[in-house]
Amino acid sequence: MTTPHAPAAPGADRPLGVALIGYAFMGRAHSQAWRTVEAAFEVPPIARRVIVGRDEQAVAEAADRLGWEEHATDWREVIGREDVDIVDVCTPGFLHAEIAIAALEAGKHVLSEKPLANDTAEAEAMVAAAEAAQARGQVAALGHTYRRVAALRLAREYVERGRLGTILQVRAAYLQDWLVDPASPMSWRLRRETAGSGALGDIGSHAIDQVQYLTGQRVTAVRGRLATLVPERPGPDGPEPVTVDDAAWATLELSGGAIASIEASRMATGAKNQLTVEVYGTEGALRFDLENLNELWFLDRTLPAEEQGFTRVLVTEGSHPYLGAWWPSGHILGWENSFTNQARDLLVAITGGEPFSPDFADGLALQRVLDAIIASDAADGATITL
Repeated sequence: MTTPHAPAAPGADRPLGVALIGYAFMGRAHSQAWRTVEAAFEVPPIARRVIVGRDEQAVAEAADRLGWEEHATDWREVIGREDVDIVDVCTPGFLHAEIAIAALEAGKHVLSEKPLANDTAEAEAMVAAAEAAQARGQVAALGHTYRRVAALRLAREYVERGRLGTILQVRAAYLQDWLVDPASPMSWRLRRETAGSGALGDIGSHAIDQVQYLTGQRVTAVRGRLATLVPERPGPDGPEPVTVDDAAWATLELSGGAIASIEASRMATGAKNQLTVEVYGTEGALRFDLENLNELWFLDRTLPAEEQGFTRVLVTEGSHPYLGAWWPSGHILGWENSFTNQARDLLVAITGGEPFSPDFADGLALQRVLDAIIASDAADGATITL
């Protein structure tokens, strides 16, 4: 175990040093956030110290392209550096636990991409490390970035203000189509040992997180079904079996009495990155579609019947969540801005502001839901109580 040392304190005479573990898709998105967060928000200064990857040439090129001071191939050496205060974990899920726990034990603040881990045992170990770190003043944050989309944050505020009344039911679906072609090659996302699960954990976890985030309720029971629609794909040495799901469906019972249905698929022809959420209550309803992420649709059932109907709210006003830091009214934001908003919230939490949510404990609760859906499928759709 590395001996913990205190990360730089807010107001220290040097910026907070960031190390990014991973340089592919999520590494690029997080790099963009660390490049832009100081320009958008009033936050403590940060320094993009080092980006880490296994391929020396590729990570060196990524460091130059993405704006990092250095590159490295050994994350263990990096987390021991005294000029590194924040470790941002953007690796495949099977590496999250080892890296995050070691970084926390070394005294660093940690941001881990979702899902938290590949199984409940790993997630429990991460929570234990996070609780010990919290006592030392460290932050352990989970990157469910869609919580930082301004329209979804506004939706949460509508629910909290009682605009929907009592929540009755929720529908959430995350659909993509990048695996429709059976000739699409194998990758780590299609192997259980590296991914944990398929569409369920990759994108279904976002749908489940939004159900719990928007309603403020926890999942208490599930019934689920999984499907692997293309059982094998081209691997480096010939056909290779796909050991995770291509699509997932589940019914969720919530602690406040609401019922939610979720769907996740990477085989939904024509759906590129389509996260849709619908929330229905006794006094109103909400709709959101990630492919139109600056819009929230709201129905106010307290109006006279002849005036009711879904109203489009363009979420670009300075009074809307996060928007005061961005552009003039009416100027839309993009997918990447949610990562900058997330970096802002992490820095605020580190400097003693509002606690970061979701944390590792939230990630463990979500992992238990994912595991319960897998168990329900194995039991032919039986109800699994959490």
